[in-house]
Amino acid sequence: MAELTADNTSPKRRGPLFYAGAAGLVTATAVEAIAVSGRWLSLPLHGALEIIQSAILVTACVSMLSATLAGTHASVQLLLNRLKPRVKHVLTRGASLISAVFFAALTIASVWLTVEHWDGYEETELLHIPLRPLRVLCSVSMLAVAAVFAYRTIKPRTGDR
Repeated sequence: MAELTADNTSPKRRGPLFYAGAAGLVTATAVEAIAVSGRWLSLPLHGALEIIQSAILVTACVSMLSATLAGTHASVQLLLNRLKPRVKHVLTRGASLISAVFFAALTIASVWLTVEHWDGYEETELLHIPLRPLRVLCSVSMLAVAAVFAYRTIKPRTGDR
């Protein structure tokens, strides 16, 4: 229960990933607020959904990487805390291996889509936001998450032992 009440958002622990994720959330919220206000005033904001989707993609990529680096993904502590330390260690490393394989598969799929559509120069319909950098961001973040999990499979954190 201590993990749930611990203050993990102290200014000392906030890095660039925290601010990038916060910027994405603030952008999505601000655009949605402007779009809703515009509908009430009969001044619609065209392309609001495209901006929100782009901001959410950035936020999702950053938050997955942040959670992986901080080791704050969900785990069943109720079960793990009742096991012997050796079994807990083996299960934790197994979970890291499975997660590494899963995110490696996501990386392969994301890179595949990026390469497949690289010459097509896809963009959104209304605002013409290019999708290529968003696909690259997604691929790089999935690769980074897979690499962190692979590293934790080989060398687990001291708290996981």
